[in-house]
Amino acid sequence: MPIESSFRSAAMRSTLGLLIAATSLLAGCDQLGIESPEKVAAARLAEGNAIGGACRHAGRAIEDCYALNKKADKAAVFAGWRDMNDYMRENKIEPVPPQLNAQGVSTKAPDGEAADAEPAPSKSAKDAKAH
Repeated sequence: MPIESSFRSAAMRSTLGLLIAATSLLAGCDQLGIESPEKVAAARLAEGNAIGGACRHAGRAIEDCYALNKKADKAAVFAGWRDMNDYMRENKIEPVPPQLNAQGVSTKAPDGEAADAEPAPSKSAKDAKAH
């Protein structure tokens, strides 16, 4: 009997050692920057919520928000948009119009007035009209 108990004890120790090693390896993945699927999903959800909330605060329609953020999760974007809409209604907050258009170009002139929709003609175009 002492041989069987020592064999069981050794097997339990080796199993316990394997479990500890596996746990430490899995914990090491986080330290190496390897993200779990749960963390990736949570990050996508949080990013979608932030995008939706920002779109609503800027007064953008949800469809425009989807079009500007094609890679974002639509359900998360809508949830963020809806939450911000409720918050803005409850607190009587007005939308803040965006200062940049979809291409990242300022829609306001430096003096604060709205810029013309038509860009200024280039120098060569002015020269062509003069001659």
